[in-house]
Amino acid sequence: MATVMQKIKDIEDEMARTQKNKATAHHLGLLKAKLAKLRRELLTPSSKGGAGAGEGFDVTKSGDARVGLVGFPSVGKSTLLNKLTGTFSEVASYEFTTLTCIPGVIGYRGAKIQLLDLPGIIEGAKDGKGRGRQVISTARTCNCILIVLDAIKPITHKRLIEKELEGFGIRLNKEPPNLTFRKKDKGGINFTSTVANTHLDLDTVKAICSEYRIHNADITLRYDATADDLIDVIEGSRIYMPCIYVVNKIDQITLEELEILDKLPHYCPISAHLEWNLDGLLEKIWEYLNLTRIFTKPKGMNPDYEDPVILSSRKRTVEDFCERIHKDMLKQFKYALVWGSSAKHKPQRVGKEHELEDEDVVQIIKKV
Repeated sequence: MATVMQKIKDIEDEMARTQKNKATAHHLGLLKAKLAKLRRELLTPSSKGGAGAGEGFDVTKSGDARVGLVGFPSVGKSTLLNKLTGTFSEVASYEFTTLTCIPGVIGYRGAKIQLLDLPGIIEGAKDGKGRGRQVISTARTCNCILIVLDAIKPITHKRLIEKELEGFGIRLNKEPPNLTFRKKDKGGINFTSTVANTHLDLDTVKAICSEYRIHNADITLRYDATADDLIDVIEGSRIYMPCIYVVNKIDQITLEELEILDKLPHYCPISAHLEWNLDGLLEKIWEYLNLTRIFTKPKGMNPDYEDPVILSSRKRTVEDFCERIHKDMLKQFKYALVWGSSAKHKPQRVGKEHELEDEDVVQIIKKV
């Protein structure tokens, strides 16, 4: 482990020493590829002995979505969990009060959202320090991350936590790179782009690919991608998830400072202890999770508005709806009747590929 750590440090030092310009882009791209490979080695060691390095806390996934609280020790994560869910997580003024992962559930707009209070992470978590590796491995399983910051020192903490999560392959508030990478058997590296490129050229792409022992591939860019974007696509284990920066303890800062924080993107100022703006935070969590509520309507009865079926915004067809209720339902599926904003008329008779919208009412008609 120490040798991998030393190699990572050596590469990071060399990258810090290297000036960024067109002449060094090729060299920096190669270093970034080596760094990404070493980080992956750190997470999944090849030796069979010992515990797996990328293991998270053993918490059963429950509810419709999972939200993780990540932050340095003593920023108020446990207090926030206690106030939002009513689950008891020990609170004290000293650091590292929470030593394991404590789950709680929020009921909001008919959805059950699991909230995880993760232990405080320290600098160097991505390199295996503290329990950081377990914390970040569990964070990878979440649908949304809340980075809890102290209002007195937010920006420094924010950058450090982002660096730790980036090192683990978690990309915050980003879309997957819009580039195509396809391996082939022969023909060398074929690099095409539909836009002007300022970061990547053929030599840099070839250097990165050769580091992964890829000598034949088609790569197409549809935007001005960086070497990091290409490495992310080749690695293929990156997770793109929404993130809210929760600035806690706002009762300790001035109104002018609060106004500045309020203008920043993805921020939500709160005071967990005094219960300020917790409704605003729940509203923001709901917006970032982007869930779709579907109400069921049994034949000859009124719709059930109390207990909606929750679907993600990416998988919300009638087929996904049926699978969420019961896996055998599709075998008996004939057609569905839909009321709501996705229907052209009320009701509309649809097949299983029809895309549903939030608060639609669905009645499934089975084969006789």
